[in-house]
Amino acid sequence: MNAAPQDPAPEDPLVDPLARERAHLTASRAALRAMREDAQALDIRDVTANWVNAEVLQRQIDERIKALADLSHTPLFFGRLDFLHMVGADQAEGSEGERFYIGRRHVHDADGDPMVIDWRAPVSQPFYRASKKDPLDVGLRRRFGYTGGDLTAYEDEHLTDTTEAEQVSKLLQQEIERPRVGPMRDIVATIQPEQDEIVRGGLGGSVCVQGGPGTGKTAVGLHRVAYLLYAHRERLARTGTLVIGPNRSFLHYIEQVLPALGELEVRQATVDDLVAHVQVTGRDDADAAVVKGDARMADVLRRALRAHVTLPHEAVVVVRGSRRWRVPAYEVEEIVGELLARDMRYGAAREALPHRIAHAVLVQMERSGEAPDDRVQDAVARNAAVKAAVKTVWPPVDPAKLVLRLLSDADFLAAHADGILSPEEQKTILWAKPARGVKSAKWSAADAVLIDEAADQITRTHSLGHVVLDEAQDLSPMQYRAVGRRCTTGSATVLGDLAQGTTPWATPSWAEALTHLGKADAVVEELTAGFRVPREVIAYASRLLPAIAPDLTEVSSVRESPGSLAVRHVADPTEAVLAACTESLRNEGSVGLIAADARVPALAEALRAAGLPHLDPGEETTPDTRLTLVPASLAKGLEYDYVVLDEPAAVLAGEPDERTGLRRLYVALTRAVSGLTVIHSTPLPEALATP
Repeated sequence: MNAAPQDPAPEDPLVDPLARERAHLTASRAALRAMREDAQALDIRDVTANWVNAEVLQRQIDERIKALADLSHTPLFFGRLDFLHMVGADQAEGSEGERFYIGRRHVHDADGDPMVIDWRAPVSQPFYRASKKDPLDVGLRRRFGYTGGDLTAYEDEHLTDTTEAEQVSKLLQQEIERPRVGPMRDIVATIQPEQDEIVRGGLGGSVCVQGGPGTGKTAVGLHRVAYLLYAHRERLARTGTLVIGPNRSFLHYIEQVLPALGELEVRQATVDDLVAHVQVTGRDDADAAVVKGDARMADVLRRALRAHVTLPHEAVVVVRGSRRWRVPAYEVEEIVGELLARDMRYGAAREALPHRIAHAVLVQMERSGEAPDDRVQDAVARNAAVKAAVKTVWPPVDPAKLVLRLLSDADFLAAHADGILSPEEQKTILWAKPARGVKSAKWSAADAVLIDEAADQITRTHSLGHVVLDEAQDLSPMQYRAVGRRCTTGSATVLGDLAQGTTPWATPSWAEALTHLGKADAVVEELTAGFRVPREVIAYASRLLPAIAPDLTEVSSVRESPGSLAVRHVADPTEAVLAACTESLRNEGSVGLIAADARVPALAEALRAAGLPHLDPGEETTPDTRLTLVPASLAKGLEYDYVVLDEPAAVLAGEPDERTGLRRLYVALTRAVSGLTVIHSTPLPEALATP
C-alpha cells in the first residue's frame, strides 16, 4: 500500500483531539466533494470513437458520481489506525509509522494522498482483527462516535500497552445497541474478528454460515458481497452478483446496506423472482409441495423430456443440385444414440443433431471425390429434409407444457415417475382438474420451480460470478437446484439457521442443502456469538432448541440487558397487547407487534380503534410511525428494538405440525434488539412455561 502518512508525527497535546478529528472530517468531506465535482466535470467528447463507447463511458461516469455522493447522516470514517512502522516497508528500528482513517469509501486529496481508506482495503484489516495478544503492528486503534453525521466522541485502545487490560469498547457497544428506525444498517464499524474472517474470504470458494438470531449472518453476507466487489470488481462486473432473500419485505429491509457501502449495482431477488416463467395464482397443500420440491422430480422431468426423442424409421435424403445424398435410418439412429449417451442438455443435443447428419452427408461427398467445406456443411444442416427429420426425431419441447402434462396426465406421469415416486406421491401432485393450457393453469410456486428445472434441462441457465442466499434453511431441494444453476461457474455465500426452518420441506442439514445447491465442498462456518438480541431474551427462546434443532449450539449473547424480557399471562390479550405497544413506544426506536397470521386483521382493527398508527412489514418506519404489525410468517430476518408477541399458542397452532410451529415461534421470539414482551391468555408451550 503506497500511501502518504497522515500526520505521522506525535500529536500536539495542546490541541483538542476531538477538534482535530472534526477538522479532518471536514477536510475529508471537502475532498470527497472535490472528487465528485471532478467526475461531473469530465468531458468525454474527444476520447470516444463512437456513440456506443460514449454511452458506456458516460454510464460508468454516472455510476462513479453516484458512488461519490456524501451521505450527510452517515459517518465518512469511523476509525483510525496508528501503525508503529511504515506499512509495506521494512520495519527497521526507528522507522516512522503511518496513520490511516478507516471509512466506508476511499477519499483522497488534490495530490492523490489518502484521507480516508476503504474498510475493505488490506491496510484496514487490523482495525477488525488487531488485539493486545496480536496487535498486527498497530500502536493505537481509535473509534469514533457520531450523532447523525457529527463526530461527537472518540475512544482509544493502546494495543501495545501490556499494563492496560483489554476492555470492551463502549462506543462499539453503543453502536451495536443503537435504536433501529428505518431499514437495516450496515455493520461496517462493528464487524467482529470472526465475522471479518468470513467477509474477507476469497471469491473462489463457497461458504455456508450457520448463525443463530442476532449473530449478524445477514450483515456478514452483505458485507462479503461489498468486499468481493472491491477485491474482484473487474471479474464480477462481467459475471454479475445476486442477493437472494426470502420475500419482498426482507429485501426492502436490507436494500440500503450495499448502497451505503458504495455498491449500487447488486441485483436483489427472491427465489420466486428467479423462476417466474409463469404467473403463480395457485397454492399447493403441504404434502404436494413437499413432493414437488423433492430432488427426485429432476429425474422425473429428465425422463419425460428424453421420452420426446424417437428413433427414425426412414432415411434422410438431401438433394443438392442434381445429386441426392442418402443417410440411412440406422446411421441416423446411431447418431441419436450417441447424443443420448453423452447426456447433453436436450436443446444442445437438438442443435447438434442437424450438424451430425450434415457431417454424414459430407463424408459421402468426400468419398465421391468432392471437397466440401464448412459452408457446405452449414447449408446441408439447414436443408429442409434435415430440418424435417430433426423435428420428427428430436422435437422442440416447451418446459411449461412439459410440466403441465406431467401434472395433468396420470398415465404420462406414471410412465416417467415409475420407480422414482410412489403411486401415492404421484396422486398427491396430480391436479384434480387438469388445466386446458399453460395460460389458464393455476400454477403454484413449486410448479414454477419445476418449469425452471425443465428449462435448464433444455437450455443452460446463465451463471453469475457470486450469489448470496439468505434464510437458506427454508428452501426445498428443487429450489436449491434453481439457485445453484445460477452460480455453477461462480461461488455462493449461504446464510441461515437450521433452527429457523419453518417450511415443511426445510433442510435437515447444511451438508444436504449444499449438495443440492451443487456446492458440496463449501466451508461451513458457525457464528455463535450474539450481538443484537439481549442475553435474557435469547436464553428464553433457546429453551425451544432441544425440540427444534438439538444439534445446534445455543447462541451466547454478549449483551446483558436486565429487564429486557417480560412474560404476561392476561385475561384480555388484545387489551394487553395495546397496552404493551403503547408502553414500548415510550422508548426510542422501532416496535414490532408480531402475531399469528390469523390474528393480524383483528389486531389491525384494534390498533386503529385505539389511535395507534402502524405499518406493514417492508414499509419504512419514521419518527412519527414506529410500530409495525408483523404476521408471524413474515417476521424472519426482520429486527425491531422492541417486540410485543401476541399469543404464542396461536403462532404454534397456525403451522401444519408442532416442530414447524415451534420453529416459527423461535423466530418470533428472537426479533427483539432491546426488549421483548410476551402476551398470552392461553397456556404457553411446555418448554416456555417452565420457570
